[in-house]
Amino acid sequence: MNREIDLSVSTFGVARQHQYDVVILPWGATEPHNLHLPYMTDCILSQAVAVDAAQRALDRYGVRCMVLPPVMMGSQNPGQRDLPFCIHYRYETQQAILRDIVASLSHQGMRRLLIINGHGGNSFKQMIRDLSIPRERQGVGLLIASAEWFKMAPARDYFEHPGDHADEIETSVMMHYHPEFVRLEEAGEGRSKSFAIDALREGKVWMPRHWTLVTEDTGIGNPALSTAEKGRRFVDACADGFAQFLRDFAKINRQEELYE
Repeated sequence: MNREIDLSVSTFGVARQHQYDVVILPWGATEPHNLHLPYMTDCILSQAVAVDAAQRALDRYGVRCMVLPPVMMGSQNPGQRDLPFCIHYRYETQQAILRDIVASLSHQGMRRLLIINGHGGNSFKQMIRDLSIPRERQGVGLLIASAEWFKMAPARDYFEHPGDHADEIETSVMMHYHPEFVRLEEAGEGRSKSFAIDALREGKVWMPRHWTLVTEDTGIGNPALSTAEKGRRFVDACADGFAQFLRDFAKINRQEELYE
């Protein structure tokens, strides 16, 4: 654990000694992940990938980032809200949380924020657009970007049967970071139903899936072939990609510098 880059284990005595180029905000959810992974999987993985990326950015490029503790407030689909202890947070709630974080960081003189999202139900684009409007004083002087960590590398290059939720990807990555949290022998098969309408199934039209009508064990994708080695190889690629972005992002001081 590096207290210089991970606020979950850092202290004021350590943090005040450094200037930080980028702040990283992991964001997850509180929801079931099949029968074998923790409710907090999205938070655990987004933070672990963020810390890996921050360490590589520091070691390879001299870019110093601070990873904030993960936000556990995720947006859930219909049906998920019926499951015990699956907590749904409204868009307005998430927006208020992000606005307060941005206001604090801006007040402290931070210049760049990267949200690393671990939950597919979260969407930050409109929030970031709103915070980028000049009249929104909370966002002045702070450049905000976001990414879903599991899209930073092509999953099909690393997994036989990548799925959607508590699948071979998430299970393998959790086995790499925290094998003690995985009970693969208890996992369901992650069978799921697709939309019956072509345009919805093909992604041309979108609407939320009703989770309990789509899957019985809350998983989408079979985790049976998961291994820690697959998880390591995948997150190595993801963390490398993020480290390169952080290197480039740290050089940007004004909006104009984002374009060529």
